[in-house]
Amino acid sequence: MRLSAGYERTSQNHMYWTLAPDEPPAFTVVKASGDAPFFLVADHASNRVPRALGQLSLPASALHQHIAYDLGIANLARALSASLNAPLVMSNYSRLVMDMNRRHDSPTRVVSASDGLTIPGNSGLDAREMRRRTGLLFVPYHKAIRKLLHEKRQRRADIHFISLHSFTPAMQGDAPRPWDVGVLWDQDAGFARPMIKALRAHSDLVIGDNEPYSGKDPNGYTVATHAEASGLANALIEVRQDHLETPNGVVRWHDVIAGALQDAYEIRGRSMA
Repeated sequence: MRLSAGYERTSQNHMYWTLAPDEPPAFTVVKASGDAPFFLVADHASNRVPRALGQLSLPASALHQHIAYDLGIANLARALSASLNAPLVMSNYSRLVMDMNRRHDSPTRVVSASDGLTIPGNSGLDAREMRRRTGLLFVPYHKAIRKLLHEKRQRRADIHFISLHSFTPAMQGDAPRPWDVGVLWDQDAGFARPMIKALRAHSDLVIGDNEPYSGKDPNGYTVATHAEASGLANALIEVRQDHLETPNGVVRWHDVIAGALQDAYEIRGRSMA
């Protein structure tokens, strides 16, 4: 791996790095005191790579592809947070450095290749480097979610944990994905089902129920850890990335998702009354 400023090599030939003082922390918090019944997270909001890792020896163009982050989701998440007055926690670093939505034992937590592209800076990582990335990025991000969620639970009980993602219209070798938006769920579909129903009110959209991915994937971490383990209503929302390429697209999908969240909240509330 090509070394950049921020690395030190010890006599044992181990490499140590840290975030530079002018680099952002592992996470960004928006609307910390927002009083909506929704709590938003975006695990793959950024394509940033710590400077010390030298872009993982990738060309800059690779970091602008879906393999590096969920295109458009940061803008959508911020818009939803603002209009709903909902707390939002976003990761500030690329999924290629470490995926914030993968369990500790997942083989896809740090990948050496993605959608046909080799990631040289992730080749042959040892346990020490995995611990370093975990300690600098993964742990602070999830501690921020845990802390903010705890604070919000002191203020209200009816919290709906919403994980925001976007997906590429096609993966190498796969058929094109027809869905405009998908709602993922695992053990508890109590909010996902009303969300799907609300989205299907848009007759021009193709809505995925656990598509294009399944919420039952055992590699998933964020929703399982912060929502399902605590019995919180939840849903993971996947918007197709080409819908979020322009400011107008973000506005349109903000309106669709915000409206569906509010409708689903009311539907679920009536069913529990």
